Amino acid sequence: MTNQISPLLQSVEFDAEGFMTDPNAWTPEIGSAIAQALGITLTDRHWLVINFARQEFAATGQPPTLRKITKSTPVDTKEIYQLFPGGPAKTAARIAGLGKPTGCI
Repeated sequence: MTNQISPLLQSVEFDAEGFMTDPNAWTPEIGSAIAQALGITLTDRHWLVINFARQEFAATGQPPTLRKITKSTPVDTKEIYQLFPGGPAKTAARIAGLGKPTGCI
């Protein structure tokens, strides 16, 4: 994350890897602040993935894998790497306030 942390994020608990410790404390405003701290400007396509990740987590208790995201949304692999550079499933989960997806290193 960048050095400029939003005041909103100062009240949120994160683990050592930068994932929120309580996914239920997440709000879209917190997601936007996390994205901003990561240098990402959110678009409707980002929100499509973030909302899917939140829905998948609510249904299964796990953040979705990259494969699950690309098979279940209209966002393909090439686009998701453009939207969430540096590990798309991990970055999307971080912005969505979820833990690290299974299989991410």
